[in-house]
Order: sequence, then structure tokens, then C-alpha cells
Amino acid sequence: MKFGVLVFPGSNCDHDTYHVVETLVGAPVTYLWHASEDLQGCDAILVPGGFAYGDYLRTGAIAKFAPVMQSVAKFAKGGGLVMGICNGFQILCEAGLLPGVLMRNKGQQYICKQVHLRTETTDSPFTRGLGAEQVLKMPIGHMEGNYFCDEATLAELNGQNRVAFRYADASGAVTAGANPNGSLENIAGVLSEGRNVLGLMPHPDRSSEALLGSSDGLVLFKAMAEALSVGV
Repeated sequence: MKFGVLVFPGSNCDHDTYHVVETLVGAPVTYLWHASEDLQGCDAILVPGGFAYGDYLRTGAIAKFAPVMQSVAKFAKGGGLVMGICNGFQILCEAGLLPGVLMRNKGQQYICKQVHLRTETTDSPFTRGLGAEQVLKMPIGHMEGNYFCDEATLAELNGQNRVAFRYADASGAVTAGANPNGSLENIAGVLSEGRNVLGLMPHPDRSSEALLGSSDGLVLFKAMAEALSVGV
């Protein structure tokens, strides 16, 4: 089992993500440079948060052309596990590995705060360690976290149980008041059709140790490691 953490010019959560895998999960992990097509035999890919290529044009629009992303696309299409966090989610959407887009926050302001998420599905390698409708506490830090897709895509996501998380209050109620950025139906994370690619705006990497205010995010990384160990 080996994890790979992508590194783009402008990545700023790559070291956080690496630390979680190496120190808290206890799994082998390596950095994967954006200009290389070599995934170094990794069994799971993590696309971290930050501002890849300065977020010029729009978030993720340039990163999708990076040589490493061409290899990640092939890896994902072959069933490999990929998780994109914040900017990583934006990149995966731009690259076509996940449906929808991340637009500017409804309030047109950068948001950095703790939020609550309700687990919408446990049927994935990332959420298999969670309970149905389990509430997690994680931080967000983004300007473009407003998830949107067309009606047909939304119907497909809901019909196939591919919405992974929704913004909710501490009790698990999905309300307009719990939606920090205007995301369609409070969507905070979605899965690919093959359920092997996850993108989410909140940061499990920044919520994997109690010292940071929550350790709820660690379960996602541990679930990935367990899925790899049993071949799920």
C-alpha cells in the first residue's frame, strides 16, 4: 500500500496531507510532482488543497493540463482511489473526473471556518468507516466552494447515491443556514460513477488531530487505507 500526494506550484496543504498519511495512518506515502507523469507505483492518490498555479483563469483550470493529471485520469479510470480536497476537488471537476463545477461563494467572500457535514453515503472506499448520517466537524477555507451542476447531473448523483456529504448543522439537519457557500442542495462532496473518486471542499487533512479542533477527518484516510488492504 502506497499513497501519493500531488504537488503543484501553489499547493499549500500537501505537507498537511502527507503528515496525516505518514504519521497518523502509518502508511507509506510520497510526493508526486506536477510536471512528472510517473505515479511511482502508488495505490491511492491525494490531490491536496491550495492554489494550484495561482488559481489563474479559474480554480483548477490550469492544473488539469499538468502531466501528472493525465496519469491520474488513467489511474482513476482504471479504478484507482483518488481523493481531492478543496482545491483538489476543484481540479478533479475541471479534469472531468467528477461532475459539476465549483463557483464563487454566494456571498462573494473567502470563507474560513469550522462547519458540520452529514454523511450521505457509507457505500464508498472513503466513507465505509462512517455511520449513516454521521455528523463530522471539519474546517473550510475557500472562495470558490459553491457546488453546481445541471438538473440531469443532480438527478443522477441523487439517484445513484453519489452525494458523499452535505453541509448540515451540529444536529445533522440540512438547512439553508448551514450552507456556507450557496452549494446546490448543500452538497459538500461527491463521488464518481465508479465510486473510486471523491471530491470534497472541507478539509479532512486539517481535522485529523484533536489539537486542531477535530479529528473527524482522519476516518476518511483510514477508510482508504483499509479499503486498499482488503482490496475493496
